[in-house]
Amino acid sequence: MRFAHNSERQFAKLLDFYNIAWEYEPRTFTLEWDGDGRPAQAFTPDFYLPAYDLYIEITTLNQKLVTKKNRKARRLREQYPDVEIRVLYQRDYLHLLVKYGLEPPSQLAEAGGAGEPPLRLTHAPSPPASDVAESA
Repeated sequence: MRFAHNSERQFAKLLDFYNIAWEYEPRTFTLEWDGDGRPAQAFTPDFYLPAYDLYIEITTLNQKLVTKKNRKARRLREQYPDVEIRVLYQRDYLHLLVKYGLEPPSQLAEAGGAGEPPLRLTHAPSPPASDVAESA
């Protein structure tokens, strides 16, 4: 699989290590339409985690891109309220790398370790009752 950025490849490896099913850029959400009803602006989150029904967008240290991605994630939430999305900021991503021994702690200090707590995927949701009944 070809990823747009190395950080996406490393994140996919981390998900694979923990047997978390993922899809890479599986869906594009239209955020704005032109006068003829054609898509004028869209957003394709980096990952979808089916077990969590969650989209993940990974950012970089480039503040211009962070601002743009935050705006798109906010518009996605407004227009698609049933869609869950988390923006994984560079500092969150580096926390994960350090926690799982994939990068030296100096990387974390360079990114500014303060801010939101790291993303945590603590458990998979229980399957719907219909799925449990079918497998019994």
